[in-house]
Amino acid sequence: ALVVGVAAAKALAVSLNKPIYGVNHLAAHVSVDTLENGELPQPCLALLVSGGHSSLLQVDNITYKISSLGKTLDDAAGEAFDKVARVLGLPFPGGPWIDKASQCGDPLSIEFPKGLMSKEDLIEHKFDFSFSGLKTAVARWVEAWQKTGEILPVSDIAASFQEAVVEVLVKKTLMAAKETGIDTVVIGGGVAANSRLRTMAQSMAEKENIKVRIPRPGLCTDNGAMVASLGSQLFKNQIEPSKITFEVDPILPITIQKN
Repeated sequence: ALVVGVAAAKALAVSLNKPIYGVNHLAAHVSVDTLENGELPQPCLALLVSGGHSSLLQVDNITYKISSLGKTLDDAAGEAFDKVARVLGLPFPGGPWIDKASQCGDPLSIEFPKGLMSKEDLIEHKFDFSFSGLKTAVARWVEAWQKTGEILPVSDIAASFQEAVVEVLVKKTLMAAKETGIDTVVIGGGVAANSRLRTMAQSMAEKENIKVRIPRPGLCTDNGAMVASLGSQLFKNQIEPSKITFEVDPILPITIQKN
């Protein structure tokens, strides 16, 4: 689908005699916030969480200077949501279903592990994430419960799992904000549609005098508007367009546009 989309964009660029920009997917998730919340304060931090990514970025300039502060060492947050949803018998994609099930659950009923939050881990992986251990812990808890023959408390499991993920994401992001002295955080990606992430991020950030910007859920998941918004930023800042011969690059660095 991506190759087809790029081919269509190239055809439009040629037929309309317009510049074309090959952009990084993650940078576009940051840029789309401008469509909802106006001009982006720079520098800012960006927490991008989806099925394929869990990244903490420092955005000094959305058009050319973005650096990585932390990333997932294994499963992305969205991937963990999908896998846990499957364990609980919930449909795919799992994120919205776990969010919905959590509304009736107790997030403190089960204490699941919070990855890379120990003192030792915070030294070596201060702003990195890990969700594979949490996913495994949920699966083992469910397996043990099923042996009792009792009805599985899906809502409590979903709420407790969700709380463990969200708490790590928010706490590490705010730690980075305080350490860098940056007072604005953008949250994007499909998992940013999660209601608990949105409320916890806003409430905890407010206590630290940090501003959190989160687009509406429809702009958090992958969409064409986010790519267009970044292209607009590049054009307005007079960044040189990409060559029409550029190709799709699944490992394009976050700081580089495709030439």
